[in-house]
Amino acid sequence: MLDIGNKIIQLRKQHNLSQSDLAKKIGASRTIVGNYERNTNTPSIEILVKIAKVFNVSVDYLVGEGKLSTYDKEVLKRIEDIEQLDPETRNKLFFLIDNVIQNFKTKQAFR
Repeated sequence: MLDIGNKIIQLRKQHNLSQSDLAKKIGASRTIVGNYERNTNTPSIEILVKIAKVFNVSVDYLVGEGKLSTYDKEVLKRIEDIEQLDPETRNKLFFLIDNVIQNFKTKQAFR
């Protein structure tokens, strides 16, 4: 079973929106948004697209399916930008990223 409701709740709270605020942004009623959040109704594809746009996430993220469903659009946009870099610049960036990640993992290991 899809658990879209919890994702909507989480995103709505992260964006400091009430159910009524979200309802206005997607052209639905507050009651319908509540039903989505309780998983008593499943949003149509059109509504899912609207919700995804409001929160700047992918539809995959909302439905929890697909390889990239855990990534938000900001991360995916950066990945797309990195793919456009020339190989030398990309390698320098990867070197930096690898060092930051290694530093983070080392700190985590000693906590």
